[in-house]
Amino acid sequence: MWRSSGMVIGLMRGCWRWSSFDGGVAGVGDRQVHACVGSDGARKKNWLVVRSDVWFKLSDDTEQTCKHPTKGKRVIDGSRVCRRFWLRSAGASQNGKFSYGYASSPGKRASMEDFYETRIDGVDGEIVGLFGVFDGHGGARAAEYVKQNLFSNLISHPKFISDTKSAIADAYSHTDSEFLKSENTQNRDAGSTASTAILVGDRLLVANVGDSRAVICRGGNAIAVSRDHKPDQTDERQRIEDAGGFVMWAGTWRVGGVLAVSRAFGDRLLKQYVVADPEIQEEKVDSSLEFLILASDGLWDVVTNEEAVAIVKPIQEPEDAAKRLMQEAYQRGSGDNITIVVVRFLANHGASSLGSSG
Repeated sequence: MWRSSGMVIGLMRGCWRWSSFDGGVAGVGDRQVHACVGSDGARKKNWLVVRSDVWFKLSDDTEQTCKHPTKGKRVIDGSRVCRRFWLRSAGASQNGKFSYGYASSPGKRASMEDFYETRIDGVDGEIVGLFGVFDGHGGARAAEYVKQNLFSNLISHPKFISDTKSAIADAYSHTDSEFLKSENTQNRDAGSTASTAILVGDRLLVANVGDSRAVICRGGNAIAVSRDHKPDQTDERQRIEDAGGFVMWAGTWRVGGVLAVSRAFGDRLLKQYVVADPEIQEEKVDSSLEFLILASDGLWDVVTNEEAVAIVKPIQEPEDAAKRLMQEAYQRGSGDNITIVVVRFLANHGASSLGSSG
């Protein structure tokens, strides 16, 4: 373990962990540690990127070393940072209530427009889990923007704890508006779905825009806790037509003959019809709730809710479960990017004694 001013970083169960940073932020880094190169291209001495959007400053006064628990490769040696180092894509909450893992692949596509976010934060003394899958279209700009901004906007909302549902709705709307402002100079429309899960205390709040999906296993049963937003759904079609738009068949049902989802972030030219208003569903976290699957349609196009739950159920490690689902989707011929986050609830399932790794 190494220390730097204001935080502690270490390895636990193969995962990077940090705590006591910026008022109690705690979380797990993304899958790679990258060289410290700033936006100006200059190498940053004694800085480490654990997540793509977070910089951590290391202490300058002592040589410090951190090694991978199995490979033993040196990551940090004084001021030197290795260019790339693979880490486990998994973590667990400090209170031992849940663990999570993820897997993401371009699949059979040449480009990658899927993004995901897994984050554990401290808000007003509560440990909060935030998980999301974002499937871009028209390029990766919108999905990447939502990944980088949605959860930050959410946890900074003044009513995040007291009225979480309204905070989620406001954060979705604000993030969409800010992205659209940033797109003024772009010639091509970009958009993104968002399927997110927020864990606050014993509440699980799932919010969805687009056709990424959230499915839980409760009491052994697969239950969809989000609805895919498709233009041919009766209420969605009515909403679009009431706003002056139209839905037509062009290989599949599309808004204006263009877009195959009826709700999304971005999509400036269709914004009047393609809204970013999330549908939000709340579930109680109790002993019957076993796990949650968030995934882009690269999974759901070829794997049913029931099949996904059956595959995950016997696999205790969420990271392994996410990878197994990704492999299954690929083998079944999914032609899209595939991104999956699995959250397993540990309380009352014989795993509450696990040490924290997030």
